[in-house]
Amino acid sequence: MVHVRKTPKPQTAQRSPMSDGSRSTASRVLELLHAVARNPHPMKLEEIATATGIPKPTALRILQSLVAANALLRDAGPKFYSPGTRLTDLAISALINSPLRAARHLILQNLVDQIGETCNFTTLDGSDVTYIDRVECRWPLRLQLQPGSRVPLHCTSSGKIYLSEMSARQRRSILSVPLKRFTPRTIVDPKALEIELRQVRKRRFSTDNEGFLTGLISVAVPVVDRVQRVFATVAVHAPSARLSLRDAQTYVPLLRDAADRLAELY
Repeated sequence: MVHVRKTPKPQTAQRSPMSDGSRSTASRVLELLHAVARNPHPMKLEEIATATGIPKPTALRILQSLVAANALLRDAGPKFYSPGTRLTDLAISALINSPLRAARHLILQNLVDQIGETCNFTTLDGSDVTYIDRVECRWPLRLQLQPGSRVPLHCTSSGKIYLSEMSARQRRSILSVPLKRFTPRTIVDPKALEIELRQVRKRRFSTDNEGFLTGLISVAVPVVDRVQRVFATVAVHAPSARLSLRDAQTYVPLLRDAADRLAELY
């Protein structure tokens, strides 16, 4: 009798301790979604299978179903997978209605009490910024945006944070379309915007000097997770007649302190 020695299959660093056969379909779906959602760049099938330990044929079958349900997007050509509209909508709804929202709102309220102007907590949603939480100041002159409201990337302080953290490929895909001019101060030249984004990456905060709304200025700082990825921002907004952009930048240390405390919640 000839004994054939089987070569053990290589184990991946992130493979689940459970065998694939012991995982339910729901568990596999969640693992695939989590792998794609937490990666800052679109992923290939091979990368997803390696990260989850799910065999490629099984992973492909589930990924195809998720693409059909708009939970994931598949790029043409090399077939990269990235979060789809239903997944991002689910993530944003979960953030807005999180059990942590009371603690999050309290941190923002304390920040508003110190600064005296409206502060907000945002996340990235495709090519827009979405407000997750917001505490209004007590002044009668103010801009009111409810949680779930969306604003553009290229002309808001929070949006510039997200743009500055993207890969060159992601940024080019967003800036390749004509940028909308909202005010005379909106930066619509991609080259000029790239120069500002380099400054944002260097100093780790961003500003908007009436680029989105005439008479409104803002300053934003990133909120980073345990592996130093930006997943949210904290920003202060105010009418320029009441608070100059230069004076608003003196609040960056307070914004960063609030960002650190918000990061601890997640």
